[in-house]
Amino acid sequence: MKKLTRTIVAALMAVPLMTGVASAYELVMPTLDYRTGPYAPNGIPFANGYGDYLNMLNERDGGINGARISLIPCETGYNTKKGVECYENTKAEGQSGALVYQPLSTGITYQLIPKASVDEIPVFSMGYGRTSAANGKVFPWVFNFPATYWSQATVFVQYIGEKEGGMENLKGKKIALVYHNSAYGKEPIRTLEKAAEKYGFEFMALPVDHPGQEQKSTWLQIRREKPDWVMMWGWGVMNQVAIKEAASIRYPMEHFIGVWWSGSENDVLPAGAAADGYLSGAFHQPGDNFGAHDDIKKYVYDKGMGLGDRDRIGEVLYNRGLVAAMWTSEAIRKAMEIHGTNEVRGTHVRDGFEALEVDEARLKELGLEGFTIPVKVTCENHEGPGKVALQQWDAKAKKWSLVSDFYEPLRDITGPLIAEDSAQFASENNVAERSCN
Repeated sequence: MKKLTRTIVAALMAVPLMTGVASAYELVMPTLDYRTGPYAPNGIPFANGYGDYLNMLNERDGGINGARISLIPCETGYNTKKGVECYENTKAEGQSGALVYQPLSTGITYQLIPKASVDEIPVFSMGYGRTSAANGKVFPWVFNFPATYWSQATVFVQYIGEKEGGMENLKGKKIALVYHNSAYGKEPIRTLEKAAEKYGFEFMALPVDHPGQEQKSTWLQIRREKPDWVMMWGWGVMNQVAIKEAASIRYPMEHFIGVWWSGSENDVLPAGAAADGYLSGAFHQPGDNFGAHDDIKKYVYDKGMGLGDRDRIGEVLYNRGLVAAMWTSEAIRKAMEIHGTNEVRGTHVRDGFEALEVDEARLKELGLEGFTIPVKVTCENHEGPGKVALQQWDAKAKKWSLVSDFYEPLRDITGPLIAEDSAQFASENNVAERSCN
């Protein structure tokens, strides 16, 4: 009987525990950062928010269910080649191997899609990357919730229609897109062309070459053409240059809308008072008045472990990194629940992403009540809710505020485009569409 008891105890000790007891097994999470180069002003706060949240989980909770998180930073400089090198150099790290990648670059995301699918590591391109990856039947390893660029573009069209007194009043209007001349910047063009066909507005696309410091000719063209509204798909220094150039030709800021990567403090502060009224997309709140921020200050910054300046906690891109880390850690937690172990690998974490549901009750438990929208991901739908709001800059108060409700996207436009593009990818890459039953 004693021998049997010893055998049972030994067997129980060999099973990874799900009770939050500390485990030697570490959860490897590479971070593809860019703290150098022309895009660093935007890359740094995101990386800080992402890392601070995960370090807070380590310090407050001992990680996720007792398994500590091992962050492995790798500098990409927002360079696609370096991003792929970072992926190859970190994917096999530790016992767990890389559990998930957040490329923070559409160019890098495009390159990682085929690689990560072979290596069976999920890619979480949160609100960026290849829009048609929303189709989980074709892209089982890629997730782009809570909304895609195409959904965001249709929300901007709806916002403009609302401000013009109705969607029918878009007919005859002129809408310009100033975009980063890259795969990222080109993402919304097809969607806006379809919307122009449907609603009868004139659409003009104006590319800006990397890194975006030279835009005089672009804004001179805008002054000549006099578009009723201007959208911007920019990043890094391009954003602040565009806003200053818009101010120089006295373009009305309340008619200038940036993608959510063109709506941070770094983008508007250089223009001073002239940036007042500028708009951008958003899927979370600005500010540091949430419980999760308090815990980051207590468990990370009070211990001298913060990755950035304490007074920049709560900036838009800091919060963007925070929410990315929150959804990622919740997917890992879900993977542990599904598979009954905290020793998860990339294949398990993919299952966690596909079963992810972070509702309002869970957001409250996480100290993020009202911070962002509830998210539910399924096998078929990797975009999640697809909802987008708009925020506006108050130059005097030096703060962003949400100024709209969350709009549903125009799925009659985005749905067929996603189906067409994902079918083309599947055909070109010999990918069989999987069943989601």
